[in-house]
Amino acid sequence: MFNESDAEKFFTLISRSREYLKEWMAWLDNIKSVEDVSKNIQGRLEAFVENGGHPKSFAIIYKGDIAGTIGFNEIHKKDRIGLVGYWLGEEFQGNGIMAKALNTLIDYGFKELKLNRVEIHVAVENKKSRALPERFGFVEEGRFRQAEWLNDHYVDHIIYALLAEEWRTK
Repeated sequence: MFNESDAEKFFTLISRSREYLKEWMAWLDNIKSVEDVSKNIQGRLEAFVENGGHPKSFAIIYKGDIAGTIGFNEIHKKDRIGLVGYWLGEEFQGNGIMAKALNTLIDYGFKELKLNRVEIHVAVENKKSRALPERFGFVEEGRFRQAEWLNDHYVDHIIYALLAEEWRTK
């Protein structure tokens, strides 16, 4: 889990990867200072309490450094659905880090949070992010047209889903 002392390191990672991430992450324009990151972390900590003591998001640590983040951007408790979000700093790409993080998060979602369904929504052209759910056996269920305003244009999203019963059989 993130803690408030991570704000400066997390901001540094965001700053170093800003141009790389900007292609797919519209929220970067809202992060201009360590204080912005600190507020984000505080929100994550509050979500921990609201979620009954179960964290929703995590720092990805690689060789002692914060490499990125992964978690459930939304959890629909009634329907037991978790919507996954993730990103990795540019310098940490290509090491299998996100695959390990996603495997752990999916397992956590189904076993600890008792989710029935895990979803990942990805921009159609974001091939790196689309490769992960495809690798993990998520089913491509459809396309949300113009699902997100990204910098100066709309992008469509592909919707992937994995059910608890499908995860258990792997």
